[in-house]
Amino acid sequence: MIFRYRNDVKQALQDGQAVLALESTIIAHGMPYPENLEFAREAEALAQENGAIPATVAILDGEVCIGLDDDQLNRLATDPDVGKVATREIGLTLATGGHGATTVSATMRLSHLAGIKVFATGGIGGVHLGAERDFDVSADLIELSRTPVMVISAGAKAILDLPKTLEYLETMSVPVIGYKTDEFPAFYSRRSGLEIPQRVDDVALIAQTFARQLQLDIECGVLVANPVPEETEISFDEMSVHIGNALSDARKQGVIGKALTPYLLGRIVELTEGRSLVTNRALALNNVKLGAEIARIMSELA
Repeated sequence: MIFRYRNDVKQALQDGQAVLALESTIIAHGMPYPENLEFAREAEALAQENGAIPATVAILDGEVCIGLDDDQLNRLATDPDVGKVATREIGLTLATGGHGATTVSATMRLSHLAGIKVFATGGIGGVHLGAERDFDVSADLIELSRTPVMVISAGAKAILDLPKTLEYLETMSVPVIGYKTDEFPAFYSRRSGLEIPQRVDDVALIAQTFARQLQLDIECGVLVANPVPEETEISFDEMSVHIGNALSDARKQGVIGKALTPYLLGRIVELTEGRSLVTNRALALNNVKLGAEIARIMSELA
């Protein structure tokens, strides 16, 4: 058996009730222990409070787990052997009986296969700075172009090339909807100076938009950009300085490839004296709340 569902998730999918997918990389690799476990529990509780059954997605012991129990959440939060799994690593992780925390791309693909239509995360990956030289583009963008799952995020991670990320999404025909915003949010910051293609202030209209897209069998996702709550944001100008310093430190230490993003995010926590971690948690929970509301409305439309 490759897929293993938590009982309430399985029942909700069978009954057409609202289910919200949650990624596991933010637990295993995005926050330190015990904050990561506390976040995972709070995210699941918040989804339920807003009308959706939470389904955290991960690979454990060579099985795709759709919905985790508390012991499994604790395992993700504490086991150093849990790797980071994007779409391309799914097959090998399953074949070797391994463990993996799923990134945005893998969570999208597995959610779609499991029949889940809405997924809340923190921020998506995107086009990296310098991609015109090394072609470093996140698999998250590829998955958004080919997998019909709605992704709720606070934009793309601020360490990326945000103008090129938006351009890539347009090229790949991925709808980008700003929830109550005219600007593409920059993860830690509500504003980036980049105009968003479409603004929608009504949650029901967002749900209806995706429902119509699914009815037409349009094979791509939808990105809903949901700005971080104002009270926890860090201004774009301040974050630009921290990101510049973190990038400089990475170059000095020769950090490249897959190691670059976790290094930068960790260094930014240090440079902001922990404020970025508070902001990360707040924006992710804010996305869970909106995602649950959209999933609930979509279940009523079916």
